[in-house]
Amino acid sequence: MDRLWVPHRMVYVKDHHQPTQHDCPFCEAPEKGDEDALIVARGETAYVILNLFPYNNGHMLVCPYRHIASYDEATPAEVAEIGALTQRAMRVACEVMGCDGFNLGMNQGAIAGAGVAAHLHQHIVPRWASDANFFPIIAKTKALPQLLGEVREKLATAWADPPDGVQPE
Repeated sequence: MDRLWVPHRMVYVKDHHQPTQHDCPFCEAPEKGDEDALIVARGETAYVILNLFPYNNGHMLVCPYRHIASYDEATPAEVAEIGALTQRAMRVACEVMGCDGFNLGMNQGAIAGAGVAAHLHQHIVPRWASDANFFPIIAKTKALPQLLGEVREKLATAWADPPDGVQPE
């Protein structure tokens, strides 16, 4: 095979504008149903959603409901819940997906690589010892083994039913 066709990504590639509060996908998502929006879990001040353009299988984002751009604008309650949801997301991903590690991070501002710079979000990218293959190196393409809807269903189901000894938030 010479090419891996991923036409669904063209929308992302062609759209270079930074959303405002009026067209922010992270403000719009909580207004939709969880399945349609790919929301895994909802908290009081923040929620967990699958990344529509994942770096790896199970790539989640933790977003405050409030439209703020920078971590230093978050309230103490938002900071605490973003942290708690991140911990819970990691535990659930380990249980459901058997991952070996994570990349965590926030890109603050468009210049730092934030695709949606106007709305704070933390990335949680599950990693496996065997998740690197020739695609990213030679073809500059990432192959994902599961559909987003399937991943959301597994994570959301496990989120609602925590493992023994782990208390839900």
